[in-house]
Amino acid sequence: MYAALGIVVAVLFVIALIYNSLIGKKNRVKNVFGTIDVLLKKRYDLIPQLVAAVKGYMQHERSLLQEITEARARAVSGRLSDDEQVVLDNTVSKALGGIMVAVENYPDLKADKSFMHLQRTMTEVEEQISAARRAYNAAVEAFNNAVEMFPTNIIASMMGYKTRSFFEIREEERRPVDAGGLLSG
Repeated sequence: MYAALGIVVAVLFVIALIYNSLIGKKNRVKNVFGTIDVLLKKRYDLIPQLVAAVKGYMQHERSLLQEITEARARAVSGRLSDDEQVVLDNTVSKALGGIMVAVENYPDLKADKSFMHLQRTMTEVEEQISAARRAYNAAVEAFNNAVEMFPTNIIASMMGYKTRSFFEIREEERRPVDAGGLLSG
């Protein structure tokens, strides 16, 4: 009788440990995503300033400016799931990269002090976002492992937990850099 009670207590203890571990991993993912969300808000707050600074110079890049403005509007709408936020973040990153590349064609803009300050600020925010993405991906990896590996997968499925998406780089960023093309420009 005591042995059966001991086994039941031990099983309940293991279940409690697994449950608490899963909750901790879920909350870690949520916390780090919150950090990314704050940094993305900071980025989205800088976008109107960036667009305003370059609008007068960039007559030929109107579609790029419109794309980034529309992406920002979707981002700040607050109606995106975490996975949709990941996809939108990639879109905004691409558009911002396009603006920064296009700036090279406008020497007066590159020399403008307020634009240079804005560009430095945007670079700092992008570096912070990159660091937060690494932390998020590490938290997601630990969470996904717990959701998929035995025996925690049993409790995770009972809790309705599903794997989360990683922040990943866009396909065009995976290709090797054309150093010759950069040097000839």
